[in-house]
Amino acid sequence: MFSGAVIAASLLLAAILLLHRFIPNAWFNLGSLIETFLPWFGLAVPPLVLLAAIRRRPLAIACSLLPALVWFQMYGGLLPDKHVGEGDFRVVAHNVNAENADTEGTAASLLAAGPDVIVLVELTDEQRLDWGERLADRYEYSVSYGTVALWSTYPVLDSAEVDLNLGWPRAFRAAVDIEGESVAFYVAHLLSVRVNAEGFTSEQRNETASLLGEAIADEPLENVILAGDLNGTVQDRSLAPITYQLASAHAEAGSGFGFTWPADAPMARIDQVLYRGVQATGSDVLDATASDHRPVQADFAF
Repeated sequence: MFSGAVIAASLLLAAILLLHRFIPNAWFNLGSLIETFLPWFGLAVPPLVLLAAIRRRPLAIACSLLPALVWFQMYGGLLPDKHVGEGDFRVVAHNVNAENADTEGTAASLLAAGPDVIVLVELTDEQRLDWGERLADRYEYSVSYGTVALWSTYPVLDSAEVDLNLGWPRAFRAAVDIEGESVAFYVAHLLSVRVNAEGFTSEQRNETASLLGEAIADEPLENVILAGDLNGTVQDRSLAPITYQLASAHAEAGSGFGFTWPADAPMARIDQVLYRGVQATGSDVLDATASDHRPVQADFAF
């Protein structure tokens, strides 16, 4: 009986890991919720293996190892350090948090990373002015739309809002000339998901993801970078309109999972730097600031 429970739990865990895309969202958006925290399901593997070993049943042991193999196949590639160098330019992105009262300390943390381009989201009007004053000496070029902004040491050629059908700006596109190469930067702060009486609700976030994906699909420039808070992990099916056409800088050139939220005990990577055209050469999560998100850094080469 006990061995049967271990076998059943192991097979269920393996099925969740392997077939998560088939878990429907019809009930409390369960599929997206599971995908947001999917790596953490691996924590159930060691207890299952231990229980199976205690029972010394070969079938139970074999079944308990199945989810371990599936998890490693899915996430093993994230664990090694894949940094290959500093690259030609560095991007730092951060959800600074509208309630963040320590602009001075937050700015110092980001500037210490030496970015060529800084992307900030969830800025109040007051914060945007404060950041502008603090960055003006080092970053000659800047663009802002609503609560999202970009500062650059390289010339901004043009910019335009990306309409997410919200009635207020939360995304924009800016073409930046980096050493003679044009790069289309998309800066975005997608709507937050909510957990309420209806469960894990994300319909509005999903709509904004679709609209942003359409804009990126129509982008004429070869080099594209999307940075900001997408309020979802790259495994969340609802972000597929974006992730099917852009790679994750951290998955390609970072190490580990790169969780960014919540800042004090990160459990999910919802702050992203995604790209195509250029080559990612490094990716890191920076130390926590006074925000509830951690900053992310990515290096790129042409």
